[in-house]
Amino acid sequence: MEKIKMTTPLVEMDGDEMTRILWAMIKDKLILPFVDLKTEYYDLGLLHRNETKDQVTVDAANATKKYGVAVKCATITPNKQRMEEYPQLTEMWKSPNGTIRSILDGTVFRTPICIDAIQPVVKNWKKPITIARHAYGDVYKSVDFVTTQPGTCTMTFQGEDGEEQSVVVQKVDGPAVWQGAHNKDQSIRSFARACFQYAVDTRQDLWFSTKDTIAKVYDGEFKKIFEEEFEGYQAKFQELGITYFYTLIDDAVARVIRSEGGYIWACKNYDGDVMSDMVSTAFGSLAMMTSVLVAPDGTTEYEAAHGTVTRHYYRHLKGEKTSTNPMATIFAWSGALRKRGELDGLPDLSAFAGKLEQACFDTLNAGIMTKDLVGLVEPGFQAQAVDSEAFLDAIAQRLA
Repeated sequence: MEKIKMTTPLVEMDGDEMTRILWAMIKDKLILPFVDLKTEYYDLGLLHRNETKDQVTVDAANATKKYGVAVKCATITPNKQRMEEYPQLTEMWKSPNGTIRSILDGTVFRTPICIDAIQPVVKNWKKPITIARHAYGDVYKSVDFVTTQPGTCTMTFQGEDGEEQSVVVQKVDGPAVWQGAHNKDQSIRSFARACFQYAVDTRQDLWFSTKDTIAKVYDGEFKKIFEEEFEGYQAKFQELGITYFYTLIDDAVARVIRSEGGYIWACKNYDGDVMSDMVSTAFGSLAMMTSVLVAPDGTTEYEAAHGTVTRHYYRHLKGEKTSTNPMATIFAWSGALRKRGELDGLPDLSAFAGKLEQACFDTLNAGIMTKDLVGLVEPGFQAQAVDSEAFLDAIAQRLA
């Protein structure tokens, strides 16, 4: 068959460990046989980020702004243990996702991939719950340090006009640890607008939660900006019959568990990080969660919502077959290809993305699954655990 043509490249960001292995397999088996793939490639593997002093991450983010659509593999954010595993590292490099999100000023929307054979562990959930995660600031852009003696910590802001504001953080009588976090009104407004627009586009209710009873000024600013931005969307919400409401994060958790699903839950950066993992796991598996970063100008970056599957990678290095679930990474590719097709007026490319996803569903519905899913299926459903390569081959056969 003649391959489907592309006119504008995707920005392709390669990653680390087992997901890097799957990345290459997905391209070879599911995309390159059918699509005349055009990408601008960036290697965001940890060692290459180290070699470039993380400039490659900045370059990839700027290329995404240029081309409008990117697809990203999972990457390592090094901690102390990783520094020992990779002694050639010259620095404990920051999260590449955090860097990219900061440059694009986007909001991350994460939605579980659902199949009938696997029911959520929360028995009353009937529809997917989408987590809208703010993707700038807070703990991900914070600074911190440790002190060893009694003393007082203050936080000071110096305005360009010479104005100075200062506040005592705390006086301590011994060793202590400190952290300073921030966010920007512009980014919070972008977050609010993205959430309201996504709710309109998908015709879903929008919930937003913070803890403004404790962080009265910090979280209160989020609440105030959301209320201001909602004024511009209120009429459209009423027309579509959808609702927006604000509640405290602890109340939201209780409401979510009691709900039937089928709405967007907007969370601050860290809350969204944690809650998206909870939601994806409750619906089935971390590997069954789509993730798309949407910037205010419409730029999109698709990725899996999980990590690099280190444990499977070390088994792979020993020559063992692994049953690593590639679904979220496949859907990152299909999402990016669909968006590229929509932007470039290429219906065949967008249709291919739909066929790729349907081939995945057909394979799962036939009972061919990776090991993580087999133990989750409903009683009476016949499921067979296969390794990653066999799973991708089964998808490829159905796609062809």
